[in-house]
Amino acid sequence: MDDRSRDWDFYLRTLSNSARDTNIASDPASDSTLLQSVKKLNELCKAENSEDLILRVYPHINKLFQRSVASLSQSQSRTSNGLLLLAILQFYLDFGDVVLHDADPTLRTFFRTCLSREFADPVVAEATLEFLSTNKRKLLSSFPSLLPQFFPLLLKLIAWNGEKLETLFLRVFPGLISSGSFLPLFPSLVDLPILVVALEKVERSSGSLVGNSIASIQKSTAPEMLLALMDEAYTGTTIGDGGGDSESEDSSTIDVADPVFLDLLKDENDGLAERQWNSPGMAAALQAAINTPQSDRLKHVLKIAPRLIDVYFAIALRHVNDSLICALIPLLMSRNATIFPDKTFSYEVRKRLLEFMLSAFQRSPDFIALLKKPIMDRLAEAYDKPEKAELALQLCWAIGEHVGGGASHKDAARELFEGLELLLYENLSSSISGIHTN
Repeated sequence: MDDRSRDWDFYLRTLSNSARDTNIASDPASDSTLLQSVKKLNELCKAENSEDLILRVYPHINKLFQRSVASLSQSQSRTSNGLLLLAILQFYLDFGDVVLHDADPTLRTFFRTCLSREFADPVVAEATLEFLSTNKRKLLSSFPSLLPQFFPLLLKLIAWNGEKLETLFLRVFPGLISSGSFLPLFPSLVDLPILVVALEKVERSSGSLVGNSIASIQKSTAPEMLLALMDEAYTGTTIGDGGGDSESEDSSTIDVADPVFLDLLKDENDGLAERQWNSPGMAAALQAAINTPQSDRLKHVLKIAPRLIDVYFAIALRHVNDSLICALIPLLMSRNATIFPDKTFSYEVRKRLLEFMLSAFQRSPDFIALLKKPIMDRLAEAYDKPEKAELALQLCWAIGEHVGGGASHKDAARELFEGLELLLYENLSSSISGIHTN
């Protein structure tokens, strides 16, 4: 106990002294002994199981957290605060009931002020996933809306850091899914490759992502700089390049409030937003991605995203209610033809979308009648592209297999079968016309 007492006094004195040392007060993370002190004090509090000791430590821990957060916005140094803040958050989760500390605001502060700046730091990224995995049960039971709210930021973390953190991320991933995040999470998973493209373009334009908040870049008071950054992100050229001839100038200029750019790089879930995949900026970005050699980071994400979609669909079929799954199916159909243009990736994702859709129809045939309008719309597009023809074929099979939604939906079934008759008639007419022409 004497050794423990000496250790206790030393680590507590370290925290106390740091609050009075003006040389490091503005940036606590620059003092490497503070991280060790916080961790050791946490361990000693657990070992001693003494409320008195916990109550003595708490004020120092709390003051350190506030100063660390303040230093993120005030300090110009690139010192990482992530590890120190995670250690403090662990203390809050372990002893919050003893000191009557609600960890919810401090957790959200960490995501907004620290992780948004340091998600690209591989050490902080791994430590964050370790923290979330270790405390998963506590987080899901006491703060169920936390991870679903910040799923865009966590997707940026895995998109940037790649396969080496995939196993850890998969442990945390189910916690990102809730009734409020289920629908907006799907397009974000499908769009992970274009997120990587956007992040890499931002890095080339503005420097390292570590220590820089993308949100603060978006709110920059220098619109010319931001406009140039966004133009680079979508077209591969800068305003200074002139973009070639005047004909391409109009299509390459991206407005500073471009919704696709802002939605791709956001940190928090703000609901399901429609992404304008036909916009000139997005078309240019996808074309640039096709014509440019793939980075290792992009190659990793092209492998990771289908595996995440597998987990997403498995959770959907087991745990998500029918109303959300029914709402998801039109989204699947609309995204079937708008997938990142990598041959293997698009095949793998499209295969999963169709398999899930058919599984959903198998489980709930009523969906076919309820989704009559979007199904008819997709049947009408059957001749636009090969992938749309494949979707129409699968829908035709589902309508026939499940009798248009069942006996309880006779009117909808009749309209669906009439639509199939029209599609068949048009197909035969086109074929006959081609024979006569030849």
